[in-house]
Formats: sequence, C-alpha cells, structure tokens
Amino acid sequence: MKMKSTPCWLTFPIVTAILTLSLSANESQEVILDSPSKTQSTIDRTALVERHNVHITAWDPLDSLTVGNGKFAFTVDATGLQTFPAFFEKGVCLGTQSEWGWHSHENVEAYERSETYRYYEMEGRKVPYSVQGLPTERGKAAANYFRQNPHRLHLGILGFEFTLKSGEIATTQDIKIVEQTLDLWNGVIHSHFLVDGKEVKVETLCDPEDDTIAVRVHSDWLTSGRLKVIIRYPFPSTNHTDSGCNWDPKHHQEHGSEIISIASGGATLLHQLGATKYQTKLQWEQPAQLMPSDGTPHRFVITPAIEGNVFSFTCEFTPEASTEKGKSFNSIQKQSIDAWQAFWNSGGAIDFTGSTDLRANELERRIVLSQYLARVQTAGNYPPQETGMTFNSWYGKFHLEMHWWHGLHWALWNRGDLLERSLNWYESVIEVARSKAKLQGYEGVRWAKMTDPSSSDSPSGIGEYLIWQQPHIIYFAELIYCSNPTPETLEKYAKVVTATADFMADFPVLNPATGQYDLPPPLIPAQERLPRGETSNPAFELRYWKWGLEIAQKWRERTGLNPSEHYQMIIDHLADLPQKEGLYLAAESAPDSYTNDLYMGDHPMVLGAVGMLPMDSTVDPDIAEATYQIILDKWDWPSTWGWDYPMMAMAATRLGNPDWAIDALLMDMQKNTYLANGHNYQDERLRIYMPGNGGLLSAVAMMCAGFQGCETPNPGFPEEGWTVRWENLSPMF
Repeated sequence: MKMKSTPCWLTFPIVTAILTLSLSANESQEVILDSPSKTQSTIDRTALVERHNVHITAWDPLDSLTVGNGKFAFTVDATGLQTFPAFFEKGVCLGTQSEWGWHSHENVEAYERSETYRYYEMEGRKVPYSVQGLPTERGKAAANYFRQNPHRLHLGILGFEFTLKSGEIATTQDIKIVEQTLDLWNGVIHSHFLVDGKEVKVETLCDPEDDTIAVRVHSDWLTSGRLKVIIRYPFPSTNHTDSGCNWDPKHHQEHGSEIISIASGGATLLHQLGATKYQTKLQWEQPAQLMPSDGTPHRFVITPAIEGNVFSFTCEFTPEASTEKGKSFNSIQKQSIDAWQAFWNSGGAIDFTGSTDLRANELERRIVLSQYLARVQTAGNYPPQETGMTFNSWYGKFHLEMHWWHGLHWALWNRGDLLERSLNWYESVIEVARSKAKLQGYEGVRWAKMTDPSSSDSPSGIGEYLIWQQPHIIYFAELIYCSNPTPETLEKYAKVVTATADFMADFPVLNPATGQYDLPPPLIPAQERLPRGETSNPAFELRYWKWGLEIAQKWRERTGLNPSEHYQMIIDHLADLPQKEGLYLAAESAPDSYTNDLYMGDHPMVLGAVGMLPMDSTVDPDIAEATYQIILDKWDWPSTWGWDYPMMAMAATRLGNPDWAIDALLMDMQKNTYLANGHNYQDERLRIYMPGNGGLLSAVAMMCAGFQGCETPNPGFPEEGWTVRWENLSPMF
C-alpha cells in the first residue's frame, strides 16, 4: 500500500496559525482581554503549579491523596499510607490498583456468552445483543457472571499501626494536628501529624515507571518499637462500586498469601487468587523484620529496629517473579521528581494571573489539579475506568464511550504520546471487535462499550446498545495525524480507521420513505434515557457518524486508496439532523424533546453535535443557539454528569458566546463539584469521576486555542474580568 504524507485536512488562517500552532513550549500567548494588544510572554510554570498544591488539615473521607504514574496508583490517608481504609470506604477510597491487576472467579457453571443474548430482527437477520434481565434464571446468572468478571483487583493495603501508651491501637481520633501537602511540582505527598504527643513525618511518592511506592518516615516513634507497617491482602469484593476489598473471614481460605523470600534488607510476598497471582517486593534501608501477623490471615507486619528515627522502604507490586533487588527510596525520589518536573514543563499551560473575575482562581485550580490526576490515574496502556485507579466502578471495567473525555485533552495539550499509549489497545483487540461485528452480521469492527483488557462484552441493558464509542478511534487517529502527518502514523492507524468505518457504513439502514439512511433501533444514544427499542436518528450520533466517515475517506486518500463509494453513499444520504420549530431534537423519534420530561435530563447531548464536532453546513448556528438557550432554561441539571458542563462550554465557544461558556464550565451544581484533591464529585456512589476532569481540560484548551476556522483570540473567555495567558495548546477540529 502506498502511503502519501499529505497535510492534515484541517486548515487555519495564517494569523491563527501563528498565534496557536507555532507556539513552542518556550513561547506563550498573552491576551489581556480588556485591551486589543497581544504580547508574548513565558509562564512561570513552577509558580503556576505550586500555588495549587493541596493542603489537608483535617480528616475527611473525600480528601485522600494519590501518587501514581498513569499505569499504577496508590491512594493514601492523612498518615501518608493506607492506615485507616474503613474511614474512606464511602469516600475517596484508599486504592492500590494497576492496569494489569485483574481477576476472574472460576466459571464453575460453564456459562456461555450466547446465554446472555437477546435477538432483534434487522433486515431479515437476527442480531444478538448481550444483555441483563433475561427471562430465565440461568440467563440472568450468566449475564451477572460475565458482567462481574473479570474485575479489577485492589492489590493490597499498606498502612501504619501505632500502639498507644495505653496499649490500644490508634484510631483516626488519635492522629492529631494533621498537616498534609501534595507537592504537585515534585509529585510527593508530605504528611505531618502527632500521635501520643510525638511527631511523625512521612514522604510518599511513586516510581515514574514501575508499580512501586517509596516511603520515608521521620519520627521518634521508631525508637519506641510501637510503630509498625502493615500489609494486608483482600479478597475481591466483586461489587459494582467500591474499594474492591472483601474482608469477610469466610473468604480467608479462598486465596493465599505467604512470604516466599526474606533477607536482611527486604522480603517478597506472594498473593494468589486461583489462577491469578502476583508478588509484593519490599525493601528497607534500615534494619527491620517482616513476620506474618499472629492469628490474622493475609496480614504481615514490618517492625523497624529500635535504632534511629528514620525508616525508609519501597514496595513494588508485580505480576512477574523477579530476583532483582528493588530500588532505594533515594533513587525513586530522584526519578519521580525528575519525571514530574519534566511533565509540568512539557505540553500546555494556562495562567489566569491578573483576572478580576472571582471564579478565575478556582478554574485555574481545577485545571492544574486535573492535569495531575489525569497523569496519575488515566495515562496507561488501556482506556481508563471512570474512577481511574482509585476505586472500582462498574467492577473496574472501562467504558469506551468515555475514552473521548479521558483522552482528548492529551492531544490538545500537546502530550499526544500519553494518548497514544491507550490507542495501541485498539489494534491489539481488533479481531475481537471484528468477531462481534461478524456475529451481528456487520462488516468491519464493532467496539465494545463496557469492557476490560480482553475487549470482552459486559452484558447490559444500556451499554450494549450504545454506538457513539464507535467513531472515537477515528477522531483520535486524526488528532495524532494532525500533529504528526507522516507515513508512519498512517501505517500505524489505517487498519483500525478503515475497519471502524466499514462497520459505520454498514450499520445505517435505507429508509424507502425518505430515500435517506437512518441510524435505526435498537440503539441507545449518548443521552441514555431514550428508549432502545424506539430511538432512531439521534442528533449527535448522526453528526458524529457523518464526520467519522468523512475522515475515513481522507485516510483512504492518504494511504493511496480510492474513496469508498459505500462510505460516500452514507455520507451523502445520511438522515438530516432532526429539528422542529427552530430547535434541534434529541432524536428524530423524539419530536417532543422539549415538552416531555423524559427527554429533558441526563446528557444534553444534542449540544455535542455543536460542541464536540466542527460546525459544518449541516448545522445551523441560529438553531443551535436557540437549542442551547432552551436547554439552559429547562434542563434537569441534577440528572447531568460531570462532562456535560465542559461539553456545554465547548458548544458555547463555537457559538461565539464566551459568557455562556464560562458560566457552563463553572455552573454551581453538585456534579460540577471539584473536591480539595481536584476530583470531580458526582454523588454518593461516584465520589470521583475522571471524565469530568478530562472534559474540563479539553474545554479550556478549546476556549483558549479555539478550533478550525476560529480567528478570535481566547474565544471561550469573556472580554471583561479575564486575563488569559497560555502556551503550547492546539486547537480543536
């Protein structure tokens, strides 16, 4: 196949290109919006980041802090370790998770996936969907099994144990004068507290590459022999949303843990759950002893020797057996600090210094902390789960429709290498996706919705019917190509782009009454409350379908192929965006979109057709603006989700209304709450929600750098009250 390195299909006016695309990491754009002048400046990135260091001074179950490297994360309480996990169980849990940490219970009933199928008649064939709520008890049990397995593991709790003078073990109430700081610039958590009147200082950090944490303790407690480090291994909970830990003694015999090697400077532990096993390598730099806990299975105690007031150790979780000596605290500390400073000095930056709008500092705080959390939680080799690697949601599985919200910002902030890590997964599971499409009678590949590293489907009454995850890989591939338009990029992604588009071209059905192609039921659009058996031609999906196929045609041209006549037939004859009385509808099947309460909640996804995608000739700006206004006036905002507010801000920016954009991004709603640690809080079930953080970063990049054809500086910020300086951001399509 002949590869042609043609320019990206996006074109920008020369002025816009100079102001945005030509900026390097050492250049910036400063626009004082109450003045027409534009000057160049360099943002003090250290000051920008450090002024948003997180400071914790009291016990709060929502205020835990995390270190990590994108593939592994370790979340701690105010002691700098996971000393009191029960206190945080209903808050931001104290998780230890890695992208390789998955487990499945044995399929003792020999369930088959075909037992979860519900069939739909489609153009003369029966199309299976893997669902819950089947009529037979065995079918329900099979669906539950495949929904819950595999599940993500909590690898182990690592915490302190303090024995008070009274002989009792310290509780949170015995930990006094808490002062904890997350040093963002260096990626270190500093914890300072008193126990029984004695000071304890702890430094906690994570290896930038390996699944290893490094800890250093300064305290006279060490000379008393009453400070110990405890490691505990849980049985998996297999619950929809929780820490992943099941401590019920009835499961003690269903998994095993043991010391498999021990030396003067460390030890190795093995934890095994059926066929799943992994090791924990401990290394300490001062004398210490490791022993199993008396009478408590799966619990081990490290007792530092009674000499000196400093104890340093490292703890590595690994699925592979290794005899190599672990790294020291000092070596990991240096590597971590170097890696974090390199991260903050790379990619984009946004600085609101000098703004008079009282919301500016809070928005800047959210931006900085969201970058940290994304780098810690969602920069691995798989699409992330919605709660990152802090606690399980949906059994720890990831949702491909959310990958857009997790991943887009990496490209817009010119950190595309971190996006590409997870894009490699699509190629690795392409044959699984091809098998699913073939099973349903379609060409190409059909990407799963709720899945795991194997790309197996999770039975669902909603997820199996979603389709808006399908074009995401085309969007991502185009982003990468626009930043690196080379034959190598084309070769890397052409296969997944073409296979994805083949399904997209085969999915629509010709409507003989209109002569157009419909997106037919059964489907559930991104606005998930629309009924699967009735919904046709949802507005956002129609727009995304056409745009994705147009990009796929460009990829065919770039790789030396002729345009697909089939793709073009769908592009030219796909149903129009549904509208009525000057408003865009949620779907053609929902003509009462703004009079029926059913349609006035969840994601206001019709605005995704305006905000997430370029506004071409198929979108009428006046209709889009009127639609935005009625959504502002009538929407059931408590039913929204964290990424809806960035989506609204994107739509407002494209419509040329920066006041709407900033108001949407900072709307005072519970699900638009950002905690002290930067996490986007949703409700008691989802205390953190990483798509909200990722969406925020994408929206503000667009509000600064604009989008295709935009010549307005900082188009998403009002002219009054905002001083906006930014550097090294890329515009959206």
